[in-house]
Amino acid sequence: MLVLWDIDHTLLDAGPAGRDAYAATFQEIAGRPLSAPWLFDGRTELAAATEVLQAHGIDPAGGTLDRFLDRLVTQFRAYAGDIATQGRALPGAAAALAAVGALHGVHQSVLTGNLYPLAVLKLAAFGLTDHLDLRLGAYGGDAYERTDLPAHAFARVERQLGRPHRPEDTVIVGDTLRDVATARAAGARIVAVATGSVGADALAAAGADVVLADLADTAATVHAITGRHSAG
Repeated sequence: MLVLWDIDHTLLDAGPAGRDAYAATFQEIAGRPLSAPWLFDGRTELAAATEVLQAHGIDPAGGTLDRFLDRLVTQFRAYAGDIATQGRALPGAAAALAAVGALHGVHQSVLTGNLYPLAVLKLAAFGLTDHLDLRLGAYGGDAYERTDLPAHAFARVERQLGRPHRPEDTVIVGDTLRDVATARAAGARIVAVATGSVGADALAAAGADVVLADLADTAATVHAITGRHSAG
């Protein structure tokens, strides 16, 4: 079984420093303040950065988007200390990762809109990397549309583990309607958590297989994801 976790508002909240890093990056690239909102709703970084540049009348072509994303990584590294102090791991996240990771035959990674370096930085800030194999994940630099990310994760599983992976052996865990749509498009199960901006009713109506209020109940989380009981 492959379990792919969303990061922001599923496992952690990076706090205001994350938004500050985006604003500083835009100021550096555009030479003026960010005025249109950055949409944190499960878009990939490629999509979000493209759309925010266009919303400000800036053409992302000609290397502008690449420069923006490179500087975004640099800014996030500069804000890493603030993320660690101002943000937090969400209740139950560390315990859920440990419990699911302890089960035989389960591999865990991420399916996230974050670029790979930002995913690693955020997870490491809150000690959430130990039970994740980040070689197997899919990231916001892999594709423009989030629904295209699972194919990248499945290809990495095949390369790293040396065997094909079936979508039906996958569970995606996330907090947005895009997470639900991505799982549905990929043929994976989706466990939704109402820890972001989308309520439980909306996640259920969108087609989530299971909706949890949060990850605080480790046994319930493990059972929702795997159908098993946590070890010990």
